[in-house]
Amino acid sequence: MALRPVQVNIKALDHSAVGRFWAEALGWSDYSPGVTTYVGPAGGPVWPDPVVVGIDVVPVPGPKTATKNRLHLDLATNSPAHQAELVARLRSLGATPADVGQGDDVPWTVLADPEGNEFCVLEPREVYRDTGPIAAVVVDCEDPRAMARFWGEATDWTVREVTEDQAVLRSARGGGPYLEFLRTPGGKTVPDRVHLDLLPYPGDDKAAEVARLRALGATDLDIGQGDVPWTCLADPEGHEFCVLALP
Repeated sequence: MALRPVQVNIKALDHSAVGRFWAEALGWSDYSPGVTTYVGPAGGPVWPDPVVVGIDVVPVPGPKTATKNRLHLDLATNSPAHQAELVARLRSLGATPADVGQGDDVPWTVLADPEGNEFCVLEPREVYRDTGPIAAVVVDCEDPRAMARFWGEATDWTVREVTEDQAVLRSARGGGPYLEFLRTPGGKTVPDRVHLDLLPYPGDDKAAEVARLRALGATDLDIGQGDVPWTCLADPEGHEFCVLALP
């Protein structure tokens, strides 16, 4: 048994506008099958997508606080010209420069989407040549080794690298983004506006998967969700995530 990451969940005051931004940013399409806006590859909605990790933008009543999200997206580029063009295009779409303490000498560019969610536009890196537009889903953490143990057991993604400062996972099928945990000073203090959603495989039992996650160290999370078909949990460092019900 294992779960697969299927989408990044982003909370927004205006889910339609934020969904349109991310669709334009990634060269994908936005779909509104219900009360949320799903962003995935062009050509019609396929969910769950067999390769990419999509984005689901969910309406909430309150704005983002000034606290940096502990989960963000890194966008891939294939040349210095592509990086400069992408940054300019994103700013024309409503992205704004963001200061998360990166300094002036880093080769990537830090931006925020129209509601303040931070993300990075990376300089060209060979490791991300086949990821598609999202190079990595990046999570700030205190202990990358502990995160590798939990997420390596929680999902069907393979642990590619573990050091004191970083843990890297990716789908064993190849393609799509990496999942990276970076050692960052300070612990989690407020709920994030961005989190991962996981899905069981057909034939697997969602309740059994949730019980397995609890045994690995996940804890139940009450964010006011009420009676819903998904289960809200937190990993051992408090990062929120949801286990969705099979469609």
